[in-house]
This record gives sequence, C-alpha cells and structure tokens, in this order.
Amino acid sequence: MEKRYAVILAAGKGTRMKSKLYKVLHPVAGKPMVEHIIERVIETKPEQIVTIVGHGAEKVKAQLGERSEYALQAEQLGTGHAVVQAAEFLKGKKGTTLVISGDTPLLTSQTLDNLFDYHQGKKASATILTAHAEHPAGYGRIIRDHVGIVEKIVEQKDATLEEARIQEINTGTYCFDNQALFDALEKIGTNNAQGEYYLTDIIEIMKNEDKTVAAYQTEDFEESIGVNDRIALAEANKIMRQRINKMHMINGVSFIDPAATYIDSGVEIGHDTIIEPGVQLQGKTVIGSDCVIGAHSKIVDSVIEDNVEIKSSVVEESVVRKHADVGPYAHLRPKADIGERAHIGNFVEIKKATIGEDTKVGHLTYVGDATLGKNSNIGCGVVFVNYDGKNKFHTNIGDHVFIGSSTNLIAPVTLEDNTVTAAGSTITQDVKEGDLAIARARQVNKEGYASRLPF
Repeated sequence: MEKRYAVILAAGKGTRMKSKLYKVLHPVAGKPMVEHIIERVIETKPEQIVTIVGHGAEKVKAQLGERSEYALQAEQLGTGHAVVQAAEFLKGKKGTTLVISGDTPLLTSQTLDNLFDYHQGKKASATILTAHAEHPAGYGRIIRDHVGIVEKIVEQKDATLEEARIQEINTGTYCFDNQALFDALEKIGTNNAQGEYYLTDIIEIMKNEDKTVAAYQTEDFEESIGVNDRIALAEANKIMRQRINKMHMINGVSFIDPAATYIDSGVEIGHDTIIEPGVQLQGKTVIGSDCVIGAHSKIVDSVIEDNVEIKSSVVEESVVRKHADVGPYAHLRPKADIGERAHIGNFVEIKKATIGEDTKVGHLTYVGDATLGKNSNIGCGVVFVNYDGKNKFHTNIGDHVFIGSSTNLIAPVTLEDNTVTAAGSTITQDVKEGDLAIARARQVNKEGYASRLPF
C-alpha cells in the first residue's frame, strides 16, 4: 500500500468562538475537537502526522503529545500557508497526504479510509472530500464542468450568485499526491477577498497543469460540519451524543430517553444496563452489566461494577463494587471505594474513604478520610471529623461496628471490631473490641423552669 501521511490544521484561534480557549481544544462529547481528529487519523495508519500549530501551540502540543510532530504557523496567512509549514517534514516524500482541519470532529475513520482509497484508485493528484448541503452558505463550492469533472473550488466570499447556489460543498479535507502538493504550494497567491493563501487554489493550479483532480462525496453531510462558533459546537455535540448512544444501544444498553442522556466518547457500558434520563457519564467512566443509573446522576472518571444501582447521585473518581447501591442524592467524591453489597443512602457524602462489604451508611452522614470494615452500620447524622483547619486525619472502623446517630468521630481515632457508640456521642479516644462508647453530657431537667421562659 502507498505510504500515507497526514497534516492536521490546528493553528487558528477561532475568534468567532469568543473564548479564551483555543478553538480546536473546545470539547465535543468530552474530548477536545483535535483529539477526535488525531484518533481518527491514527486509525488510517499514516506513516507520519504533522500538526500545524499557532495560537495556543503549547496547549495543543500538550493535548496530542508524541502522537504527532509539530510545525509552527507564527502568522495566520491562510490554509495554504499553514500546509507550507509542514514542508520541512514531508516535502519530497512519495505517497499520499491527508490534509484535515482540527475543527471537524465528526469525520469518521471509515470516511477517511474511503477518501484515501478513492484518491489512489483514481490516480489523482488531488481528491476533495465533498458533501451535499441543503443550506451551503459559508462553505466553499465545488465547481464542475458540463461532464462533472472538478474544475475548481470557490470560497463563499468569492462566489458569484450562480456559484453560491451550488449545493456540493468542500469539507476542507483532502488527499494529495505529496510531491504534487508541495510543488503546487509554491505557486499559490493571495488574489482573493481575504488576501490569504488559500489551499483551495491548488486545485485550479493542478487543473491548469493537466493533473487529475477528483472529488469523493461522503453520504453523511453531518460529518462535514466545521465548528467555527458556539452554535456549531452545540450541533456537533448533539450529533456525537446521538452516535455514542446509538452505539451503546446496539451493544445492549437500554436508554429511557436517549435524547436526554449525555455520554462522553470513550465511556464503557456493559449489556443490560439501564440508563435513565438526564444522566451524564463523563471522562474514563466504566459501567458494568445489569446496572441501573438513575435519573440525573453524574458519574465522572469512575468504575461502577456489575449489578449496581446509582440513584440521582454524583460519583467522581470513585469505585462502586458489585451489588452496591448509592443514593438518592449521595455524593461520592474522589477516592471513594464502596464495597460489594454496601449501601450509601440519601444525602451521604463520601470522600477518600473505603466502605467495606455489606456496610450501610444510611443518610445525612459525612465520611471523609476513613476505612470502614464489613457489616457495619453508620447511623443518621454521623460526622467523621477529619480536618482541624490545617491537617487531615484518618479514622479506622472495624467489622460489625454500630455507630449511633449524630456521633462525631474526631480523627485520628480507631474503633475496633464489634464496638458501639451511643447516639449523640463525640468520640475522641480509641474504642477497644466489644466496648460501648458513650461521650455526651448528662441530661439535667429543671423542674417547672419552662413556664418561666418568655416564649
């Protein structure tokens, strides 16, 4: 197979986004747009990838890392000028070069492979990826002659009224014979409305030199969407979510309302899991089989094992093990590890704590910096007091421990197996195995005193 190369255009600031964040770093389904692009490009197995960076260069490099080489476009003089910056890496090499924009996150690797194959099959010097647009305003138009052969690409600002009516549009993605590409780049000028070096001018240059120019039209216009503003960003997110949800449904996941479910690219979900409306699954989250993720739950970078139920809760960077249940309205903060068959009830907050198998933390409780054993019960309103204003301290709870309601556990403290605390206690000392701890003021009743109070 002929060698493949790729040039990713990621130098633009994206002024229409009106954002401090550089355009190609805006997320679609949880990943920066340029991350989607490089993942799809890598799937086409290129020999070399060169990313053209400019605005936000260091941040783009940090995102893509060693998966690409980089060329700097210090001054933004157009797409043709951008590709010229890759000459030091690619000029003179034999093969086919894909040129793709970093703001087209909906393109698939299948479409890119089809473009490569079509280009090579036609033995073309250039092949344009095109699409049919019902409303083509803003896109470059594909100009063909009377027998359908591509003549040139006309940008929206340079189009005549007749050319503007054409519905076949340029997606901004191309395959080029690599040597022909860099030869033609030396001949482009700035005779256009923007005064820039248009990559599209290469098509007319190649046509004038009797080189073969082809066009491969994708069947799905949505793939061609370029994100230049927040409206297009929202549309790209919507389409990507639809794709992701469809994939999960095909793989055996049930969605009560797919249109109201928000799942990031890369999230894994096991079969026979039910996802209720309003759920957000973000980052590197993995959901097991036979789970129920209740309405309006948000799960971020977490592992939810098989047969777990999450009811209207927030889970961040945590693990919930088999047959456990969480919520409603619980909050698992980073480094919470919920054991098998454990119960985390309503309005419970867990942070940096391990909850043992079959242990119950029923309601209105805070557990922070703690290790809890098996088969223990934490009563209502218990607070693990782990912070003295400067340092965090750890609490250890053994197996078969019963913590009475409204107990304050002042860390560092250890309660051994089979211990009990009386409701309302403030525990400041370790409790030995089998002991009952009571730490509260003795009640005193003042006879008849209530009638003397002014209310």
